[in-house]
Amino acid sequence: MQTNPPVLYEEDNGIAVITFNRPHALNALNIDVLQRLSDMLDAARTNDAVRALILTGAGTTAFSAGADIKYLSEATPLAVRDFARLAVRITNKIENLGKVVVAALNGTTYGGGLELAESCMIRIAASHAMLGHPEVRIGAVAGFGGTTRLPRLVGKGRAAEMLLRGRAVDAEDALKFGLVQGIADASRLLEETKVIVRDILDQSPTAVRLTWEALHRGLNMTLEESAELGADFFGLVASSDDFRIGTSAFIEKTRPRYTGR
Repeated sequence: MQTNPPVLYEEDNGIAVITFNRPHALNALNIDVLQRLSDMLDAARTNDAVRALILTGAGTTAFSAGADIKYLSEATPLAVRDFARLAVRITNKIENLGKVVVAALNGTTYGGGLELAESCMIRIAASHAMLGHPEVRIGAVAGFGGTTRLPRLVGKGRAAEMLLRGRAVDAEDALKFGLVQGIADASRLLEETKVIVRDILDQSPTAVRLTWEALHRGLNMTLEESAELGADFFGLVASSDDFRIGTSAFIEKTRPRYTGR
């Protein structure tokens, strides 16, 4: 008997939607899910027709409740480490995909699920969503990158409070903390996320790519080094067709039509 694939992939006008499809298990992450996700990211990276990706979950209950606890309870320590390292490679891949990646958090977003979302450029949450790192509550550590990315998003103190207490926050608090950048009604979450994605895609692809790279890489540099990287990219983008198109359109008061070159 054929079963439903644990991860779904579809494309719509340049936007690929990747959906975790284990609603019976709150879209929990296992090795199969992570490997399929990795393969889909690789395919999207080399597909010129795909300009942006949205990660979401099936149903309205969970984006992902995190790593599959049953698997973790039975795996050896080395297997758990390899599992986490696979997830870390995927989160790094998301951040460095070279394309717009946004998370549409359709419900519970815990542990490894939140760590995947944290590696996206932007996160939009359904109004009923809960977000948190409950790893300490089962004697574990946020091992998919949460101890690194969460403090960069919400600050060290807030991250420490969430990680050490294992406390979840609702969508409103997540918005206040900067963990998510928008809230939408569950029935319109995907469409409103696509509105944001399309707004980004209306900008110069070259400028968007370099802006994200400057922001992402700059967080791991000194203030001076990060500012110099921004200046270098400003000079680099000035050599592009998009820069000429954008500046000319501004002067002429017309809408730019970018080429990505």
